[in-house]
Amino acid sequence: MTDLVRIEVLREQLGRTFPAVDAVFDACAAEAIRLLSEQSVQTWLAAAKFLGGMGRGAEPMLVYLEEGPRVASMIGESVLDHLKSFSYQISRTPNADAIVPFLQTAAAAAARLEDMDMFKDYLQLIDDVMQQTTPSVHGIVAMHASPCLVDFLNSVPSLLKHLSVGGMKNWAEFGIKGYPDDPEGQCDYFALQSPVAHTVLQRERHGTLLVDHERVLQMYLTGLWEMEASFKPYSLLFDELRKPQPYLDQHGGIHMPDVYDDLETGEGFVAGVDRYRAVLAHIAAHKRWTTAIVADNLAPFQQLAAGIFEDIRVDWLAVREWPGLKHLLLKLHPKPVEGAVPDDYCGVHHRLAMLSRAMLDPDHGYQDELLNTFVGRFHALLETATTTQDMATLAIEWYVKARRDSDISPKLFLDDIEVEYRDDNRHMWVYIEPEDDDFMPDSSDADEDAQQEFDLPPRHYDEWDERSQVYRPDWVSLYERLHPSESPAKIDAVLEKHAHLVKRLKDLMDMLKPQNKVRIRFQEDGTELDLDVAIRSLIDFKSGSQPDPRINMSHRTDGRSIAVSLLLDLSVSLNDKADGCSQTILELSQEAVSLLAWAVEQAGDPLAIGGFHSNTRHEVRYYHFKGFSEGWDDAVKGRLAAMQGAYSTRMGAAIRHAGQALSAQQTDKKLLLVLTDGRPHDVDVKDAAHLIHDAHKAVQELDRDGVYTYCINLDPQADDYVADIFGAQYTVIDHVERLPERLPELFISLTK
Repeated sequence: MTDLVRIEVLREQLGRTFPAVDAVFDACAAEAIRLLSEQSVQTWLAAAKFLGGMGRGAEPMLVYLEEGPRVASMIGESVLDHLKSFSYQISRTPNADAIVPFLQTAAAAAARLEDMDMFKDYLQLIDDVMQQTTPSVHGIVAMHASPCLVDFLNSVPSLLKHLSVGGMKNWAEFGIKGYPDDPEGQCDYFALQSPVAHTVLQRERHGTLLVDHERVLQMYLTGLWEMEASFKPYSLLFDELRKPQPYLDQHGGIHMPDVYDDLETGEGFVAGVDRYRAVLAHIAAHKRWTTAIVADNLAPFQQLAAGIFEDIRVDWLAVREWPGLKHLLLKLHPKPVEGAVPDDYCGVHHRLAMLSRAMLDPDHGYQDELLNTFVGRFHALLETATTTQDMATLAIEWYVKARRDSDISPKLFLDDIEVEYRDDNRHMWVYIEPEDDDFMPDSSDADEDAQQEFDLPPRHYDEWDERSQVYRPDWVSLYERLHPSESPAKIDAVLEKHAHLVKRLKDLMDMLKPQNKVRIRFQEDGTELDLDVAIRSLIDFKSGSQPDPRINMSHRTDGRSIAVSLLLDLSVSLNDKADGCSQTILELSQEAVSLLAWAVEQAGDPLAIGGFHSNTRHEVRYYHFKGFSEGWDDAVKGRLAAMQGAYSTRMGAAIRHAGQALSAQQTDKKLLLVLTDGRPHDVDVKDAAHLIHDAHKAVQELDRDGVYTYCINLDPQADDYVADIFGAQYTVIDHVERLPERLPELFISLTK
């Protein structure tokens, strides 16, 4: 079944729904098919239908359709059910307005957490905040919504940039307990508007976050161990009964704590990033030298001893390859005190920790005869080619000889036994179980037929919120595609209509073409002889030296180095007739863009033309008319001939998208021309200034990236707002009928 057919089947399964969902469903379904398994696609669709039927409007369903596949691709497909069930859980409280912020920020949270268990901890944290801040009667019946839950969810992306989940939990608990009867104070705190919120944030912002050092650690793992792996952080704060250990899963993912503090040990100072390096070195050593052995016939303490002996073996092999690693491992390895175990306590863990330290540290100072005997046997064995089974055999022998009567005591002595950089050795064991015989590999992952062409998956862009001074993460969904085409003869007729202007433009463009000649010397092949070099080579030849064969030179034109992107506002107002003119603004824009494209083609500058309109933040449509690599041909003319206006003007996302492609051009100057006939607006935005501030922020971002943005505005009232977006980089054309003439002239003046 082709993807187009699968999308159609999914649309039929979805049934009747909201018009806003219908407009973007095909693109969302295409992304879900690309990212999810067939079963999970059905889960995704069923959850979307459920959210759409909760009576909360189209917004929860739209956000889930857009965000669900991305979240699942980052932390696992089981998250789809969690998103659905937690949204339903919120809907059963007075906090239904928090469903959309929760779903909207899920992708940002998943990108930082990168692990399903961590994401569950994150959901638990949201639930705790919701339960503790929702007012209730006698602590039983909730009557009003939490005053700060939505603010908290909107702040989550900013918080996760600086805090681990555990740190965010502490930060949230301070806000709950610090403002028990002050709803306004809670709102300011959770919206990051109060000084106290920033103070507590700085207090909890300790340690080395794994997500901030992934690139460095990946390079360390690849450079020293020639190993590729993904990192899966987990939190140490939520597991109070049993502290989790690092481990390597069956898919090659390395699970490590989400944050490590700098550590001061008895051996010296250890930076947080070095603690991560020690974990990676130990796990990589296991990956290289450990082979799985059967665990079924070993008693628990025998299995524990075998794991410790194998840990020591791979540590020693790693130190042999990288001697500098030994100093770091000894800093992180505890040094248990000999004879510290009380008589009525089980001391197996303590004796193994002593043995581990003694095998790594020649200056351990332990006097126990049996311990020193096995340290010697271990090092003697390590001089030969050892295996994991050899270590298991030696460990069992040690346990038999070192066993004591007190080892059966339920009281365990656990002081100074934790070697934090070591994993839980799950990859070392194989368990023989009956169901293993029935295991068959899944062959359903065979390559599917080549995908059919349809709209690309949505691109998600942040949007600036001026009120809270933060970005709303992945707030806008932008869909891009080639614009439909009509007959190119319509554009040819435009050029004939403006033949006099075309002739004048040609003269101007000829003047803009590079005229200066640059001499390129020292060429083996060229257009003429370089006399200075030729004479010097002849002298070398006569004197018996090797002559320089590069005796020619050539010339090149000192060309312009500029790339131009033209961004067209395709909102519905283009269909209005221009004041004092029989043509619509759309028709005048078609003529102006056609003349500009022709002129740029004459200059030889790379040019891209795109257009956009929007129907809420969930549906910003971006149409490609001409790419940088395309020439001025019938295909481009046909797309321009089919230009139409519809919907609204969400300008910020379109500017970011066009600027992203433009900034990748290898030219000295990059110019983004924005042609619009009105202020930014959209049907889902109540504050008229919000999109103006966002567009201004987008212009600032491009300016930072070296892209010069200039606006040509056709609105006579544009002076009221256009400077707030583009500063002084704009021109207002009051007489729209002059647009075909003014647009190429503006381009020429900007690119001289």
